[in-house]
Amino acid sequence: MDLSLNKNATRLLTGLIMGTIAMWCLLYGGIALLILVSVIVVLGSMEYVQILKNKGFYPSLKVILYADAVFAMLAYFNRFDLVAIAFTACSIGAFMWVLFRGRQPYIANVSTTILGFVYGGWFPLHLLLVRGLNAENYQGFLKLNIQNDGLGYVMLLFAIVVLTDTGGYYFGKKFGKHLLAPIISPKKTIEGSIGGSICAVTGSVIIGHFINLGLYHSLIIGILITIFAQLGDLSESLIKRDAGVKDSGNTLPGHGGFLDRTDGFVFTIPVMYYYLKYFVVSNQLWFDFVNFIHNFLKGFFHVLGF
Repeated sequence: MDLSLNKNATRLLTGLIMGTIAMWCLLYGGIALLILVSVIVVLGSMEYVQILKNKGFYPSLKVILYADAVFAMLAYFNRFDLVAIAFTACSIGAFMWVLFRGRQPYIANVSTTILGFVYGGWFPLHLLLVRGLNAENYQGFLKLNIQNDGLGYVMLLFAIVVLTDTGGYYFGKKFGKHLLAPIISPKKTIEGSIGGSICAVTGSVIIGHFINLGLYHSLIIGILITIFAQLGDLSESLIKRDAGVKDSGNTLPGHGGFLDRTDGFVFTIPVMYYYLKYFVVSNQLWFDFVNFIHNFLKGFFHVLGF
Protein backbone atom coordinates (compact mmCIF):
# COMPACT_ATOMS: atom_id res chain seq x y z
CA MET A 1 0.00 0.00 0.00
CA ASP A 2 2.78 2.41 0.96
CA LEU A 3 4.67 1.44 -2.18
CA SER A 4 1.59 2.18 -4.29
CA LEU A 5 1.17 5.56 -2.62
CA ASN A 6 4.82 6.40 -3.20
CA LYS A 7 4.50 5.53 -6.89
CA ASN A 8 1.38 7.66 -7.25
CA ALA A 9 3.00 10.55 -5.38
CA THR A 10 6.08 10.34 -7.60
CA ARG A 11 3.92 10.21 -10.71
CA LEU A 12 1.86 13.18 -9.54
CA LEU A 13 4.91 15.27 -8.60
CA THR A 14 6.65 14.55 -11.91
CA GLY A 15 3.50 15.42 -13.84
CA LEU A 16 3.05 18.65 -11.89
CA ILE A 17 6.63 19.80 -12.48
CA MET A 18 6.63 18.91 -16.17
CA GLY A 19 3.17 20.38 -16.67
CA THR A 20 4.17 23.68 -15.06
CA ILE A 21 7.31 23.98 -17.17
CA ALA A 22 5.45 23.07 -20.36
CA MET A 23 2.62 25.52 -19.64
CA TRP A 24 5.03 28.39 -19.02
CA CYS A 25 6.92 27.69 -22.25
CA LEU A 26 3.67 27.43 -24.21
CA LEU A 27 2.42 30.72 -22.80
CA TYR A 28 5.67 32.56 -23.42
CA GLY A 29 6.33 31.00 -26.84
CA GLY A 30 9.37 31.99 -28.86
CA ILE A 31 12.79 30.81 -27.68
CA ALA A 32 11.32 29.25 -24.49
CA LEU A 33 9.09 26.95 -26.54
CA LEU A 34 11.96 26.16 -28.91
CA ILE A 35 14.10 25.05 -25.96
CA LEU A 36 11.28 22.94 -24.50
CA VAL A 37 10.51 21.17 -27.77
CA SER A 38 14.22 20.70 -28.52
CA VAL A 39 14.82 19.03 -25.15
CA ILE A 40 11.87 16.69 -25.67
CA VAL A 41 13.01 15.89 -29.23
CA VAL A 42 16.58 15.13 -28.14
CA LEU A 43 15.57 12.92 -25.22
CA GLY A 44 12.85 11.24 -27.27
CA SER A 45 15.33 10.53 -30.08
CA MET A 46 17.75 8.98 -27.61
CA GLU A 47 14.97 6.72 -26.31
CA TYR A 48 13.99 5.81 -29.88
CA VAL A 49 17.54 4.74 -30.76
CA GLN A 50 17.83 2.72 -27.55
CA ILE A 51 14.51 0.95 -28.23
CA LEU A 52 15.61 -0.08 -31.70
CA LYS A 53 18.90 -1.46 -30.41
CA ASN A 54 16.81 -4.05 -28.59
CA LYS A 55 15.51 -5.09 -32.01
CA GLY A 56 19.03 -5.36 -33.46
CA PHE A 57 18.84 -2.11 -35.43
CA TYR A 58 21.43 0.66 -35.08
CA PRO A 59 20.14 4.00 -36.36
CA SER A 60 22.59 6.90 -36.13
CA LEU A 61 21.73 9.15 -33.20
CA LYS A 62 24.17 11.78 -34.51
CA VAL A 63 22.47 12.01 -37.90
CA ILE A 64 19.05 12.12 -36.22
CA LEU A 65 20.10 14.93 -33.87
CA TYR A 66 21.77 16.94 -36.64
CA ALA A 67 18.62 16.60 -38.73
CA ASP A 68 16.45 17.55 -35.75
CA ALA A 69 18.54 20.70 -35.23
CA VAL A 70 18.09 21.68 -38.88
CA PHE A 71 14.33 21.11 -38.75
CA ALA A 72 14.10 23.03 -35.47
CA MET A 73 15.67 26.08 -37.08
CA LEU A 74 13.42 25.81 -40.13
CA ALA A 75 10.32 25.53 -37.94
CA TYR A 76 11.41 28.37 -35.65
CA PHE A 77 12.02 30.74 -38.57
CA ASN A 78 9.07 29.31 -40.57
CA ARG A 79 11.23 28.51 -43.61
CA PHE A 80 9.06 25.94 -45.36
CA ASP A 81 10.77 26.76 -48.62
CA LEU A 82 13.88 24.96 -47.33
CA VAL A 83 12.20 21.83 -45.95
CA ALA A 84 12.55 19.78 -49.15
CA ILE A 85 16.26 20.61 -49.35
CA ALA A 86 16.72 19.70 -45.68
CA PHE A 87 14.92 16.37 -46.07
CA THR A 88 17.02 15.53 -49.12
CA ALA A 89 20.30 16.41 -47.42
CA CYS A 90 19.45 14.58 -44.20
CA SER A 91 18.31 11.46 -46.04
CA ILE A 92 21.52 11.40 -48.10
CA GLY A 93 23.41 11.93 -44.84
CA ALA A 94 21.76 8.81 -43.40
CA PHE A 95 22.96 6.78 -46.38
CA MET A 96 26.46 8.24 -46.17
CA TRP A 97 26.68 7.38 -42.48
CA VAL A 98 25.79 3.74 -43.18
CA LEU A 99 28.12 3.65 -46.16
CA PHE A 100 31.20 4.83 -44.24
CA ARG A 101 30.44 4.20 -40.57
CA GLY A 102 27.47 1.85 -40.46
CA ARG A 103 27.06 -1.78 -39.55
CA GLN A 104 24.65 -4.56 -40.39
CA PRO A 105 21.73 -4.51 -41.06
CA TYR A 106 22.47 -1.67 -43.48
CA ILE A 107 19.04 -1.13 -45.05
CA ALA A 108 17.25 -1.24 -41.70
CA ASN A 109 19.74 1.20 -40.18
CA VAL A 110 19.25 3.73 -42.98
CA SER A 111 15.46 3.38 -42.78
CA THR A 112 15.29 3.68 -39.01
CA THR A 113 17.61 6.70 -39.04
CA ILE A 114 15.34 8.53 -41.50
CA LEU A 115 12.26 7.44 -39.54
CA GLY A 116 13.96 8.73 -36.41
CA PHE A 117 14.28 12.36 -37.55
CA VAL A 118 10.82 12.34 -39.12
CA TYR A 119 8.91 10.65 -36.28
CA GLY A 120 10.87 12.06 -33.37
CA GLY A 121 11.95 15.38 -34.88
CA TRP A 122 10.02 16.93 -37.73
CA PHE A 123 6.55 15.85 -36.55
CA PRO A 124 6.71 17.26 -32.97
CA LEU A 125 8.57 20.38 -34.14
CA HIS A 126 5.34 21.43 -35.85
CA LEU A 127 4.33 22.67 -32.39
CA LEU A 128 6.43 25.77 -33.07
CA LEU A 129 4.44 26.33 -36.25
CA VAL A 130 1.08 25.86 -34.52
CA ARG A 131 2.10 28.31 -31.77
CA GLY A 132 3.12 30.86 -34.38
CA LEU A 133 -0.11 30.78 -36.42
CA ASN A 134 -1.63 34.23 -36.70
CA ALA A 135 0.55 35.34 -33.80
CA GLU A 136 1.10 38.96 -34.83
CA ASN A 137 -1.20 40.16 -32.04
CA TYR A 138 0.66 38.32 -29.28
CA GLN A 139 1.26 40.84 -26.48
CA GLY A 140 3.57 39.04 -24.09
CA PHE A 141 3.46 36.81 -21.07
CA LEU A 142 0.73 38.56 -19.04
CA LYS A 143 -1.25 40.21 -21.83
CA LEU A 144 -2.58 37.32 -23.88
CA ASN A 145 -5.10 37.65 -26.65
CA ILE A 146 -5.73 33.98 -27.35
CA GLN A 147 -8.54 34.70 -29.79
CA ASN A 148 -5.99 35.92 -32.31
CA ASP A 149 -3.01 33.85 -31.28
CA GLY A 150 -1.67 30.37 -31.95
CA LEU A 151 -1.64 29.92 -28.18
CA GLY A 152 -5.38 29.25 -28.28
CA TYR A 153 -4.87 26.54 -30.90
CA VAL A 154 -2.11 24.93 -28.83
CA MET A 155 -4.30 24.89 -25.72
CA LEU A 156 -7.09 23.33 -27.77
CA LEU A 157 -4.73 20.66 -29.08
CA PHE A 158 -3.43 19.76 -25.64
CA ALA A 159 -6.93 19.67 -24.14
CA ILE A 160 -8.20 17.30 -26.85
CA VAL A 161 -5.28 14.90 -26.41
CA VAL A 162 -5.59 14.92 -22.61
CA LEU A 163 -9.37 14.40 -22.80
CA THR A 164 -8.86 11.53 -25.23
CA ASP A 165 -6.39 9.88 -22.89
CA THR A 166 -8.34 10.54 -19.68
CA GLY A 167 -11.75 9.70 -21.12
CA GLY A 168 -10.37 6.57 -22.75
CA TYR A 169 -8.91 5.41 -19.45
CA TYR A 170 -12.06 5.86 -17.36
CA PHE A 171 -14.53 4.65 -19.98
CA GLY A 172 -12.32 1.67 -20.71
CA LYS A 173 -11.98 0.85 -17.02
CA LYS A 174 -15.73 0.99 -16.42
CA PHE A 175 -17.22 -0.24 -19.70
CA GLY A 176 -14.34 -1.87 -21.59
CA LYS A 177 -15.06 -5.36 -22.90
CA HIS A 178 -13.84 -5.50 -26.50
CA LEU A 179 -10.12 -5.11 -27.16
CA LEU A 180 -9.12 -2.43 -29.65
CA ALA A 181 -5.69 -3.81 -30.64
CA PRO A 182 -5.04 -6.96 -28.58
CA ILE A 183 -1.61 -7.71 -30.00
CA ILE A 184 -0.21 -4.18 -29.91
CA SER A 185 -1.89 -2.80 -26.77
CA PRO A 186 -3.87 -5.44 -24.86
CA LYS A 187 -5.29 -3.00 -22.29
CA LYS A 188 -7.01 -0.63 -24.72
CA THR A 189 -10.67 -1.27 -25.53
CA ILE A 190 -13.12 -0.13 -28.19
CA GLU A 191 -15.41 1.26 -25.49
CA GLY A 192 -12.53 3.27 -24.06
CA SER A 193 -11.67 4.60 -27.50
CA ILE A 194 -15.25 5.69 -28.12
CA GLY A 195 -15.55 7.26 -24.67
CA GLY A 196 -12.28 9.14 -25.10
CA SER A 197 -13.41 10.39 -28.50
CA ILE A 198 -16.72 11.66 -27.10
CA CYS A 199 -14.92 13.54 -24.32
CA ALA A 200 -12.41 14.98 -26.79
CA VAL A 201 -14.98 16.23 -29.32
CA THR A 202 -17.15 17.70 -26.57
CA GLY A 203 -14.16 19.50 -25.10
CA SER A 204 -13.12 20.72 -28.54
CA VAL A 205 -16.52 22.32 -29.15
CA ILE A 206 -16.49 24.04 -25.74
CA ILE A 207 -12.92 25.34 -25.98
CA GLY A 208 -13.38 26.23 -29.65
CA HIS A 209 -16.24 28.54 -28.65
CA PHE A 210 -13.98 30.46 -26.27
CA ILE A 211 -11.24 30.98 -28.88
CA ASN A 212 -13.74 32.01 -31.57
CA LEU A 213 -13.29 28.86 -33.64
CA GLY A 214 -16.34 27.99 -35.75
CA LEU A 215 -18.50 25.07 -34.61
CA TYR A 216 -17.80 22.92 -37.65
CA HIS A 217 -14.07 23.57 -37.38
CA SER A 218 -14.19 22.62 -33.69
CA LEU A 219 -16.02 19.39 -34.53
CA ILE A 220 -13.63 18.47 -37.35
CA ILE A 221 -10.55 19.29 -35.27
CA GLY A 222 -11.91 17.33 -32.32
CA ILE A 223 -12.53 14.27 -34.49
CA LEU A 224 -9.19 14.50 -36.29
CA ILE A 225 -7.11 15.04 -33.16
CA THR A 226 -8.75 12.30 -31.09
CA ILE A 227 -8.29 9.81 -33.93
CA PHE A 228 -4.64 10.66 -34.53
CA ALA A 229 -3.91 10.86 -30.79
CA GLN A 230 -5.03 7.25 -30.45
CA LEU A 231 -3.16 6.23 -33.60
CA GLY A 232 -0.02 7.88 -32.24
CA ASP A 233 -0.40 5.99 -28.97
CA LEU A 234 -0.84 2.70 -30.80
CA SER A 235 2.07 3.44 -33.15
CA GLU A 236 4.46 4.00 -30.25
CA SER A 237 3.14 0.81 -28.63
CA LEU A 238 3.81 -0.97 -31.93
CA ILE A 239 7.46 0.13 -31.89
CA LYS A 240 7.91 -0.93 -28.26
CA ARG A 241 6.08 -4.23 -28.74
CA ASP A 242 8.16 -5.11 -31.79
CA ALA A 243 11.35 -4.32 -29.88
CA GLY A 244 10.21 -6.22 -26.80
CA VAL A 245 10.30 -3.32 -24.31
CA LYS A 246 7.61 -2.12 -21.90
CA ASP A 247 8.56 1.57 -21.56
CA SER A 248 10.53 3.85 -23.86
CA GLY A 249 12.76 4.81 -20.94
CA ASN A 250 12.83 5.83 -17.28
CA THR A 251 13.62 9.53 -17.67
CA LEU A 252 10.35 10.64 -16.06
CA PRO A 253 9.86 9.00 -12.62
CA GLY A 254 6.47 7.31 -12.47
CA HIS A 255 5.77 7.97 -16.16
CA GLY A 256 8.40 6.03 -18.10
CA GLY A 257 10.11 7.89 -20.92
CA PHE A 258 9.40 11.02 -22.94
CA LEU A 259 8.04 8.98 -25.85
CA ASP A 260 5.57 7.33 -23.47
CA ARG A 261 4.23 10.73 -22.40
CA THR A 262 4.21 12.41 -25.81
CA ASP A 263 3.10 9.60 -28.13
CA GLY A 264 -0.39 11.07 -28.39
CA PHE A 265 1.05 14.34 -29.73
CA VAL A 266 3.44 13.05 -32.41
CA PHE A 267 0.78 12.72 -35.14
CA THR A 268 -1.71 15.24 -33.81
CA ILE A 269 0.61 18.26 -33.88
CA PRO A 270 1.30 18.20 -37.65
CA VAL A 271 -2.33 17.25 -38.40
CA MET A 272 -3.51 20.21 -36.32
CA TYR A 273 -1.08 22.57 -38.01
CA TYR A 274 -1.97 21.68 -41.60
CA TYR A 275 -5.70 21.76 -40.95
CA LEU A 276 -5.48 25.16 -39.27
CA LYS A 277 -3.13 26.59 -41.87
CA TYR A 278 -5.10 25.54 -44.93
CA PHE A 279 -8.69 25.50 -43.70
CA VAL A 280 -8.91 27.97 -40.79
CA VAL A 281 -6.21 30.63 -41.06
CA SER A 282 -6.41 30.48 -44.86
CA ASN A 283 -9.10 28.97 -47.08
CA GLN A 284 -6.90 28.97 -50.17
CA LEU A 285 -6.44 25.18 -50.30
CA TRP A 286 -10.18 24.63 -50.01
CA PHE A 287 -10.90 27.14 -52.79
CA ASP A 288 -8.21 25.54 -54.97
CA PHE A 289 -9.75 22.11 -54.38
CA VAL A 290 -13.26 23.31 -55.22
CA ASN A 291 -11.93 25.05 -58.33
CA PHE A 292 -10.11 21.87 -59.37
CA ILE A 293 -13.29 19.78 -58.98
CA HIS A 294 -15.28 22.38 -60.92
CA ASN A 295 -12.81 22.44 -63.82
CA PHE A 296 -12.54 18.64 -63.82
CA LEU A 297 -16.32 18.16 -64.02
CA LYS A 298 -16.59 20.89 -66.63
CA GLY A 299 -13.98 19.18 -68.81
CA PHE A 300 -15.50 15.74 -68.16
CA PHE A 301 -18.99 16.80 -69.28
CA HIS A 302 -17.50 18.66 -72.25
CA VAL A 303 -15.88 15.42 -73.44
CA LEU A 304 -19.20 13.63 -73.07
CA GLY A 305 -20.83 16.29 -75.22
CA PHE A 306 -22.99 17.90 -72.57
